[in-house]
Amino acid sequence: MAAALASLLAEYGESHQNPANKLVHWVCVPLIMFSLIGLLWSIPVPMPVRGISHLFNWGNLVMLLALVYYVRLSPRLALGMVLVWVAMAAALSLVVSYAALPLWTICLIIFALAWVGQFWGHKVEGKKPSFLKDLQFLLIGPLWLLHFVYRRLGWGY
Repeated sequence: MAAALASLLAEYGESHQNPANKLVHWVCVPLIMFSLIGLLWSIPVPMPVRGISHLFNWGNLVMLLALVYYVRLSPRLALGMVLVWVAMAAALSLVVSYAALPLWTICLIIFALAWVGQFWGHKVEGKKPSFLKDLQFLLIGPLWLLHFVYRRLGWGY
């Protein structure tokens, strides 16, 4: 799968060459991921599990499914995504506990603003977002950022 991952990262990178667009992606991709998990987290789950009901939600289910895809591409990057997911889940728990607005409202605002940023970045870039060609690039965006972190740290992926 290493060749498949390299190909996907290279193809994603083709429409992310402009420094302004790259910066926008460093901000907006994590915000979109955070807000999407939060929006899914907000959807009621039938029969909550006593004691761990805050962990049993649609956001975590979707992340588990995404992790299956990530493990197939790169177990090492998937491990990094688990850490990102745990950090986002902790942040979402704080929002649920302390925010004056409902989680879904906050996440919907973040989601909309982050997508505005993404489309502005691609307007500056002069290229369409990768996911318009193939929806799997919605999952590749976070890995594309994480692979730069791994590279900076000298870690293989």
